[in-house]
Amino acid sequence: MTINGWIQILVYCGIIVLLVKPLGGYMHRVFNGDHTLLSPIFGPLERELYRICGTSDREEQHWATYAVAMLLFNLAGFLVLYFLQRLQGSLPYNPAGMSAIDPALAFNTAASFITNTNWQNYGGESTMSYLVQMAGLTVQNFVSAATGIAIAIALIRGFARASGKSIGNFWVDLTRCTLYVLLPLCIVLTLVYVWLGMPQTLGPYIDATTLEGAKQTIALGPVASQVAIKMLGTNGGGFFNANATHPFENPDAISNLIQMVTIFALGAALTNVFGRMVGNQRQGWAILASMGVLFIVGVAVCYWAEAAGNPLVHALGIDGGNMEGKESRFGIALSALFAVITTAASCGAVNAMHDSFTALGGMIPLINMQLGEVIVGGVGAGFYGMLMFILIAVFVAGLMVGRTPEYLGKKIEAKEVKMAMLAILCLPLAMLVFTAIAVVLPSAVASIANGGPHGFSEILYAYTSAAANNGSAFGGLTGNTPWYNITIGIGMLMGRFLVIIPALAIAGALAAKKTVPASAGTFPTDGPLFVGLLVGVIVIVGGLTFFPALAVGPVVEHLAMIHGQTF
Repeated sequence: MTINGWIQILVYCGIIVLLVKPLGGYMHRVFNGDHTLLSPIFGPLERELYRICGTSDREEQHWATYAVAMLLFNLAGFLVLYFLQRLQGSLPYNPAGMSAIDPALAFNTAASFITNTNWQNYGGESTMSYLVQMAGLTVQNFVSAATGIAIAIALIRGFARASGKSIGNFWVDLTRCTLYVLLPLCIVLTLVYVWLGMPQTLGPYIDATTLEGAKQTIALGPVASQVAIKMLGTNGGGFFNANATHPFENPDAISNLIQMVTIFALGAALTNVFGRMVGNQRQGWAILASMGVLFIVGVAVCYWAEAAGNPLVHALGIDGGNMEGKESRFGIALSALFAVITTAASCGAVNAMHDSFTALGGMIPLINMQLGEVIVGGVGAGFYGMLMFILIAVFVAGLMVGRTPEYLGKKIEAKEVKMAMLAILCLPLAMLVFTAIAVVLPSAVASIANGGPHGFSEILYAYTSAAANNGSAFGGLTGNTPWYNITIGIGMLMGRFLVIIPALAIAGALAAKKTVPASAGTFPTDGPLFVGLLVGVIVIVGGLTFFPALAVGPVVEHLAMIHGQTF
């Protein structure tokens, strides 16, 4: 580890903290329906969209109606994206002549993009036409991100309101998030990326002649616009198979910094939105502090492990840490930082090969996802995931003092705790059950690139990434098989919607409750004690659930490496 590396990490953290309040204030005004600088531009379009949809910004929905609207919208998006892929060969804007996508892969990709996962069992530049990339994948990048933020806002309303029967209007929240938050920011980011050298064209691929005289096809396309929303919306994936290591997706250190910042920007700002909506911004800062503690610990361990490298390599007289699979332009510090950022948020973008990380360096991305990606997390999804853990934390605090748990003046009773546990437990269900089946299924084991504990980690990482709606991969697993396409697709759907439904049920239950004034026995939830309790609950729940799996994967691999064995 170097001073320069830590300075870069701390500068990044400082930028995120500085963005929280202005972005949070703006988003609060948007979802509150207040006038903003963009209202004269998008206001008429917003009202016209409501008219077409047969609703208005004055109509509100019961939590069940909100959930049904969300599910139907995502079902429609799934079907449109699936059939765009299946009919790709017959559709326009396909200059490279891409053929129709296999049904199992089309199912996996459709499930991936509607769930904000963007797991890719294909090479984007060699598989998907411009039309599918734009009208299918990029559109879902916008609306899946907007869906996650809408759910978070609905849950916040549950805490902020008293004796109410509604939690907002899904169509209004979705529209406002897309028009006022995602779209304008992505327009600016796209222009910046084009300025930095990213392609943005509908022209055909270019054939070039190399210095050796060979012919090489250089893939181009509408890259900058997709990169803008894939990072801002924590979607991940990429136009190119090499993702953020490709110079057309990540031209230089400036674009690398912008992409890392945009991954965390909206998710971190939602903590401030929460504080503003419940009338106490200290509550939001306490949640962000909890996320920050877990994030800094993860970065420190990952950076240390990659800087230390493999002792077997050092024995050969080669030093300098573990550079295998790293992007040489960015080095170990920024590769480790990017890996922790992208798995702390549900963003599958990578600028280094996680499969090439050391055992402990690769374990941190795994742990980030297994904790439910609540360390900032995906836009919206990370925040409502964190609120599930908050309910468990205050429940534990209530048990310790023999008092009915409260949070922000709302009594936390059996229904809320049961729904929170259901949302938390659905993730290990998808991650561990599918992994257990895959490691004994010969056709599934045949897809791994390495034997021993590292091969186990490749499978565990795939299903963890799917259920956590992350989308990154170790890279050593050949996932484009019927088994992995179908089971990973199912895992992504479980990880998304089996969390959202309980979260909305909690929102509805809390909105109907009266607010109880704080008393001498009320546990304060805006100070260091609560931050420590929340971090402890997250770590304990994650450890009890996933330590056995981690022990036979990265932990065993690390111990074997110390004793001179690699996989």
